[in-house]
Amino acid sequence: MGLLDGKVVVVTGAGRGIGRGEALECAEQGAAVVVAEFDPAAGDAVVAEITGNGGRAVAVGGDVAEAYVADSLVTTAVEHFGRLDAVVNNAGILRDRTTAKLSDDEWDAVIRVHLRGHFLPTRAALRHWREAGTPGHLVHTASTSGLLGNFGQSNYGAAKAGIAAFSTIVAMEGARAGITSNAIAPTALTRMTLDLMPQEFRDQRDAALARGEFDFFAPENVAPLVSYLCSDESSHISGKVFGVQGDSVEIFQPWTSVAEVKGDGKRWDPSVLAGRIDELFGSSGIQAGPENMMARMRYQILDEH
Repeated sequence: MGLLDGKVVVVTGAGRGIGRGEALECAEQGAAVVVAEFDPAAGDAVVAEITGNGGRAVAVGGDVAEAYVADSLVTTAVEHFGRLDAVVNNAGILRDRTTAKLSDDEWDAVIRVHLRGHFLPTRAALRHWREAGTPGHLVHTASTSGLLGNFGQSNYGAAKAGIAAFSTIVAMEGARAGITSNAIAPTALTRMTLDLMPQEFRDQRDAALARGEFDFFAPENVAPLVSYLCSDESSHISGKVFGVQGDSVEIFQPWTSVAEVKGDGKRWDPSVLAGRIDELFGSSGIQAGPENMMARMRYQILDEH
């Protein structure tokens, strides 16, 4: 018996990397999978893997940041498999560049694919579940680049931070209907990231794999948590952001006020603030200047900056 026996799950960006691993794991856990992928050939290949192993799957090609494609994911699930139980929003792209060098198109493309590409499938699923009167599970893909910030990724980080906030709000809106919404911030080596690694790093990884060592940053390691969050076993969890990599699952704490200064019941004078604002840093331990927040991660592929 699998955790998702009899369930139907949509996975976007499921043709490669993390999304492919999620689609395969959901199928392994008993779900019928709608494999949503911009590249039809990649989507068809994942469907062939699933069906070749005795599972059920169907591919939907197209851009999930287009409403008609996002809506078709839900209709395809219902028409082919009779229901929809979970949606995993994973589709995304990278256009890394420092902010001063970013083009309009590089900003717009990343924001569109990530934020609009999360919003539209989510909206389609919510509308279906509310009309059908059934619960459902949503899993969104944020990133430590959004939660912590990362040099050269202002477009990607802004989109991923928005996804974390989006997930939290959807969780509140869906609570009465039994709809859960959670986000993950995965760390993995995928086609998008492996080519960025120095050759020395890739050689070391290949040697470790040849020795049969655990591939900590393999994208498939993300999938078990996602399958769990798609299952009814996780119905008591919503509005949370999890870090996931290797054999590690973490939980991130939302933005929380950690220090305060008061103005004695009257409007602040800017010159007075100049003498008081440093109290916030002193009492909280937060540094006043810019810092590499990614250095606080427990697990890093490389510290490039």
